[in-house]
Amino acid sequence: MDDPSSYGRDTRGAAGVAAAYARLAADRAETLSRAAALSREFDGIVAANALVAIDDEHDPEGGSTAFERAHVAALLSRAREHLEELDQALERVERGQYGKCAGCGGTIPPERLEIRPATALCVRCARSDPRRSGQGHGSP
Repeated sequence: MDDPSSYGRDTRGAAGVAAAYARLAADRAETLSRAAALSREFDGIVAANALVAIDDEHDPEGGSTAFERAHVAALLSRAREHLEELDQALERVERGQYGKCAGCGGTIPPERLEIRPATALCVRCARSDPRRSGQGHGSP
């Protein structure tokens, strides 16, 4: 973050670093809350199905129940992945590495960090590594 053209221009001071950290921490708290709600919902679906002998293949409601369970499980998995991304971003803020691309070491543009605050990659690196291009929400 020593590059004057880097995101550091917005976070060089203590107030900027605090603002980035606060935004990430707020997103983390919201994601934790969402994950807890999804976990309760998933547990409720499983508990409700345990009380009834459901044959997903032959029960007309079974297909939708299986879909609902899989959908909630996928949302919960994504929330947990996002928590990991946020924790890593918070660590980068603490180490003074926030805004530096983990791929090429270059600067992540402020506009990208505004849209995807937990990202560790600049647009070029996210596009060149298909395994990582889905990191965070939305497109790179």
